[in-house]
Amino acid sequence: MLNTIPIYRALNKPMLFMGGERELMMLAALVSLTLIFVALSIQSAMLGIVLWLFAAAVLRMMAKKDPLMSKIFVRQARYKKYYRAVASAAA
Repeated sequence: MLNTIPIYRALNKPMLFMGGERELMMLAALVSLTLIFVALSIQSAMLGIVLWLFAAAVLRMMAKKDPLMSKIFVRQARYKKYYRAVASAAA
């Protein structure tokens, strides 16, 4: 009989925060809060709130399509445009 090991869903889910990727959502919150509390004007507070709402909506849409989209983009951006056809990696 074949032994099976259950993989629990909670251990395999991506880390999301408020519906978006955790790191990007917290970075957007940090930038928005910095804009609000450093400038201390009504215009900067409104701009910070609008920036936060826009960033949160975009990050939620992005996470809905693919929860690991930013990590995949960074990995793809590191790829070279051209790989030579050689037998070893040292060349």
